Amino acid sequence: MSIQSIGVIGAGTMGNGIAQAFAVAGIPVVMVDIAQAALDRGMKTVYGSLTRIVQKQKMTDADKAAALGRIKTSTEMSAMKDCDLLIEAATENVDIKLKLFAQIEAVAKAGAIIASNTSSISITKLAAATKRPAQVIGMHFFNPVPVMALVELIRGLETSDETTAAVEEVSKKIGKSPIKVRNSPGFAVNRILIPMLNEAIFAFSEGIATAQEIDDGMRLGCNHPIGPLALCDMVGLDVLLGAVNVLCDSFKDSKYRPAPLLVEMVEAGHLGRKTGRGFYHYK
Repeated sequence: MSIQSIGVIGAGTMGNGIAQAFAVAGIPVVMVDIAQAALDRGMKTVYGSLTRIVQKQKMTDADKAAALGRIKTSTEMSAMKDCDLLIEAATENVDIKLKLFAQIEAVAKAGAIIASNTSSISITKLAAATKRPAQVIGMHFFNPVPVMALVELIRGLETSDETTAAVEEVSKKIGKSPIKVRNSPGFAVNRILIPMLNEAIFAFSEGIATAQEIDDGMRLGCNHPIGPLALCDMVGLDVLLGAVNVLCDSFKDSKYRPAPLLVEMVEAGHLGRKTGRGFYHYK
């Protein structure tokens, strides 16, 4: 099938970024959230992002206006009833996602594909909340979505070849480079990345080096664009802890155990950039 219209559930960082990526590529988007204030913030973020692209002379004002015009917003799920692909980009909580998948199933038209932007939850489990498991797939974008080229495409147990091909095609159409991965905790990227971030916290807590020295070491020695502890702060330490726990609980392997300092910082409310304090202090 050819995907001509998109529904995005969730107007947060990932949701509005996904909406922007499709809109810039010329594909109409309906972005849905339960709160109008969240939709307003999401559109403000998209406007700011596109404005910066115009200032860099990588887009014209006319292109910006056209992209913004392709994004419609609503607090009603039914607004997505005509969309070909519906992408869930809500909080990384399995119970919330299962509930949303049932709601999406109720409004999605026959033949529509339902995708999740989950970074760790089983696609097979999410698909089981619908009556169309063959048309359910994982579509894991990376933050910031308008900039990062990668999309992980995760097949559930019953995801069809047709669904995978259609989502791969539209991913390329919006300028992304999709990779196909098996449905496994953490998928491919986070299976590797999350333990590295967790190990960086262990190294810091053991006094092996300062936070800045650890980050400089990985940037200058491994050519990473951002150090692991700075990345932890960007992701959010609560989000990181949740991902570490998913790996630990799923594999029952002590190598995935969360660093005690990570647990303690989350308990203290030091979650990184969003709270102004993590491994670094932010104004």
